[in-house]
Amino acid sequence: MSNVAPREVTLTHDHGMTFTGEGEELVKHQQGSRRTRRARLRVSRVDPWSVMKTCFMFAIAFGIISWICVYVVWSVVNASGMMEALNQALTNILSSPSDQTPVRIEDFINTNKVMGVTALIAVINVVITTALGTIFAFLYNLAANILGGLELTLAED
Repeated sequence: MSNVAPREVTLTHDHGMTFTGEGEELVKHQQGSRRTRRARLRVSRVDPWSVMKTCFMFAIAFGIISWICVYVVWSVVNASGMMEALNQALTNILSSPSDQTPVRIEDFINTNKVMGVTALIAVINVVITTALGTIFAFLYNLAANILGGLELTLAED
């Protein structure tokens, strides 16, 4: 760390991106005919409301993607004939010579039940992920008050 007092630093990138924050003196390095501007910034606080919204949206997206993936995998399993092979294997294992009643696994596990359980797990995941993300934002803010937060160095090439 240098002895320069922190001050407000603003970097504007050629593509319209602007970085503003509390950092140390803006340093310019000569590289041939180009110069690189660097700023050391500190993430001293994150907004818990923003973290909660972001976690919620990512969890919703993950839930939708997982629901679609389970549907595709379940359709492939049904189309491949694996359920009939499983029924035949269970019938061979569980039947006796006097009772040849076939076993149907579809009576216990079907597409509606699998998709319902997947949707339930996705909803639970949304609630837990959103709550944990928000709690971690509050914990980060507490730790940043004590330790000072994360220090980043941004460079413009």
